[in-house]
Amino acid sequence: MSDISRSLPDETSLNSAAGVTIFDSQGQGVEFGSLLRKQPAIVVFIRHFFCGVGAMTLQQYVTQLSSTREDALLKANRQIIIVGCGSYEPIVTYKEITSCPFPIYADPKRELYHALGMTTETLTRTPANEKRRSYLRQGILGNILGSIWSGPLKNPSLIGKQGNISQLGGEFVFNSGKSNLTCIFAHRMKHTEDHLEVPELLQVAGVEYP
Repeated sequence: MSDISRSLPDETSLNSAAGVTIFDSQGQGVEFGSLLRKQPAIVVFIRHFFCGVGAMTLQQYVTQLSSTREDALLKANRQIIIVGCGSYEPIVTYKEITSCPFPIYADPKRELYHALGMTTETLTRTPANEKRRSYLRQGILGNILGSIWSGPLKNPSLIGKQGNISQLGGEFVFNSGKSNLTCIFAHRMKHTEDHLEVPELLQVAGVEYP
């Protein structure tokens, strides 16, 4: 029985995804497909920008991903794009918190998430019988306190703009093309701590790590 979390999106889904408008840190809209036609891409869909339990685990993942060397990406002819399900306003702060050098976009209506099959909503954490991901370096208490500090206390104007906290994300690897998108790898999260290990993701995309 195939793992639906790893199933590649079909042509209809890819065409729908290509036409979805997402937003940069200034609120400027851009079609998702236009970003991928420029260069093959690793696209990471995070759950939300911050505020709430689980935010720090997301930030830990993006921080680890940000250690990817620029020369390794150039050698592999890959770009990394990050998409969040909230409004565009938190992007600047999120980039500062995670020291992220990669472009981040917002999909506030979650149209892109849904087009690519990321429809699961849950707040469950790593199951007891499953090994926790290596990027999870902070305990639950530190996670909660860090989420509160980086979210509503430090940035009260961003309250409510972080996105749906129960929305799960995932990781996709796309090859660029002049017309239709080509997806060569997909991983959809099954719970809130289920981002694919960074070394495994980069290996699939042909990028050296660290």
